[in-house]
Amino acid sequence: MTKIKQNTLFVGTLAKGLRILRAFDETHTDLSLTELSAITGLDKSAVQRLAHTLHLEGMLDKDPTTRRYSPSHGWLRLAYAYYWSDPLIARAMPKLIDLSQRLGETVNLAQLSGQKIIYTNRLPGTRTTFAATLPGRTVPALCTSAGQAILATFPPQERAAAIETWPLERYTPQTTMDRATIAEEIDRAAQIGHSISHDQLILNEVGIACAIRGPDGRAWSAVHCSVSSHHWNDDRIRAEILPWLHDTANAIPPSHERTSAPHHIGLKA
Repeated sequence: MTKIKQNTLFVGTLAKGLRILRAFDETHTDLSLTELSAITGLDKSAVQRLAHTLHLEGMLDKDPTTRRYSPSHGWLRLAYAYYWSDPLIARAMPKLIDLSQRLGETVNLAQLSGQKIIYTNRLPGTRTTFAATLPGRTVPALCTSAGQAILATFPPQERAAAIETWPLERYTPQTTMDRATIAEEIDRAAQIGHSISHDQLILNEVGIACAIRGPDGRAWSAVHCSVSSHHWNDDRIRAEILPWLHDTANAIPPSHERTSAPHHIGLKA
């Protein structure tokens, strides 16, 4: 952050406004000024001015009774613009729809965003919860089959640095927190071309992912499928899901044939 602030092109007030917007998530859907101040670390008078400006600019709604702020429809307009700007999404969607219809299970397009995975496309299956239908969820890349499938395509030195430094978060009692074990899982994914995880984000959920490789063999995104371990075992997954998952990932051209990290990809901690 210090290096960013020394940049003469850096606009501190704008950055503070973005901190206000980033305070909202699935656990903070509406916030008071006091809560915004606590989450962002900004003083309350600055929060008041910034939130008021964002409200007038249509980026925050304000309840006239409680005076609490919440995200506005302006966020959806920004998301709409993003979806049109990312050619990978347009290329992937027909393939994902076909895969979802074939499998009848939840299918996602997962992209690497910094040191996390973000689900940019989500096609629900018959047993999908509401939360699993919403694009934009981010989770640590090391904790997901999609992240591991993508990292498996990285050069060994970069892969090792990511395993050593990227964040972990425990979601279930079975979430793998041992980095040596994660390294073994990623090495295995590099050998077999896909990643399978169990109980990492949700108990009794199996995640299966295949990387969408560029011409140099490197990936920044993956096709991901999640199924219930009550209905699917590994043998059935390998027989009935993986062939279609591999075919779908191989049929999706990567955006701009990237050979280097997009600007939002952070390879260092």
